[in-house]
Amino acid sequence: MSRTYTSRFDVDAVLQAMDSVGQQQPRGTPEDAALRVCAAALRYIRDDLGKLEEFREYYRGRSGSPPLNFKVEHDFETRDEAEAWLAQGLARDGQRVRIEGQGYMVVDLGPKKGMRLVRRRLPDEPPPLPSL
Repeated sequence: MSRTYTSRFDVDAVLQAMDSVGQQQPRGTPEDAALRVCAAALRYIRDDLGKLEEFREYYRGRSGSPPLNFKVEHDFETRDEAEAWLAQGLARDGQRVRIEGQGYMVVDLGPKKGMRLVRRRLPDEPPPLPSL
C-alpha cells in the first residue's frame, strides 16, 4: 500500500526514533552531537503548539510530500525467524520487513556491529496509541 507523507507526523515517535539511532552512536562523536541538537530543536518546536504547526507547514512546503512506496521484502511470524534470516547474511541495508505484523528496517551498523532490525512503522500500520 502506498500513501503520501503527511506533515501531521507524530513528534514523539520521531524523537523516539532519533533516540534509538542516537543510542547507536558513541558519546561525543559528531553524529551524537548532531542528533542531540536535532532532538532539542524538535522538542523546542513541540513545546509550543504554534511553533509545531508553523514547522509542519514549513516542512510540507520543503518536503514535496514524497510517496512512501517501498516494498516489504519479507514477512516473518516471529522475531526469532527474522533474526535467523538476518544471521544468514542475506539482508541488505534499508530492506523493509514485517515481523508479527509490525514493520522493521534492516540497518547496517558497520563491520563490528553488523546488521540489525530497527522498528519502523509501515504505512499500512495504525499509528501508535497516545500515552496517557
